[in-house]
Amino acid sequence: MFGHRSDGRELKTAPAEFKLMPSLMEERSDSQVFFKQDIPITPIEEYINQKAEQGVKISIMNIIFAAVVRLIAERPALNRFCINGRTYARHDISTSISIKKNLTETGEETTVKVHFNGTENLFEVTNKIQEIIAENKKQEVENGTDKTADFIAKMPTGLVKFVVKRLKKMDKRGHLPKSIIEVSPFHTSAFITNVGSLGIDAIYHHIYNFGTTSLFFAMGKKKKSYVYEDDEIKEEKTITVAFVGDERICDGYYYASAFRQMQKYLKKPELLEENPIRKEDIK
Repeated sequence: MFGHRSDGRELKTAPAEFKLMPSLMEERSDSQVFFKQDIPITPIEEYINQKAEQGVKISIMNIIFAAVVRLIAERPALNRFCINGRTYARHDISTSISIKKNLTETGEETTVKVHFNGTENLFEVTNKIQEIIAENKKQEVENGTDKTADFIAKMPTGLVKFVVKRLKKMDKRGHLPKSIIEVSPFHTSAFITNVGSLGIDAIYHHIYNFGTTSLFFAMGKKKKSYVYEDDEIKEEKTITVAFVGDERICDGYYYASAFRQMQKYLKKPELLEENPIRKEDIK
């Protein structure tokens, strides 16, 4: 039926402005908002060293990943997406990650999508991510995303254009098969990338018009920054997290409140050891 999708349910009780915005700003490129925050990492590194002494291996990326997943679970409006003039609440929580099989200019790159139920703690998120990354870094492994991309890419250019246009139309109408949505990294709650591993600072990465991704987080390299905290300016070791989001899914206050909550988790990573309770979005 028109308006129904396999990956989300249409919101029926959203305020008027959120019913209008997807029609006023039809594409994500029309509605991108940008935000950058320097995150002090001394508390994170102290926590990582403490866990290492206990035989538990955790990285800064694992902690930020767990904080993002928890944030989406606790702030359900962040897990919305807009398409074809409608706003939907996503059924599941998923994150997409781009992986270089080796850090060289010619190294192959792949993208994986990780699913969560929203009740995972830091260690459960970390184990899931580490297993998937380790498996997909193997040169001989070709996941469903790779196979689908290779299949389409081998077609003549004219046919590639036709297939992509057809997929976009099907997606807007909610007719895209679940099998395609499953292998598509563009149909996900959030994209997360660690460009710091490439030796550069955080970048603003656009959110894609194709698919349903509403959030993009990019982590930069470690650096020294001046941070305003406790009514004074301090020099701290930090990493920058750059965020690009779809302003049609929630208002500025909601975003700001969510970022403050994320900072709370990054200041005290031990809070992520508890299993969260996933909240449901409005009807």
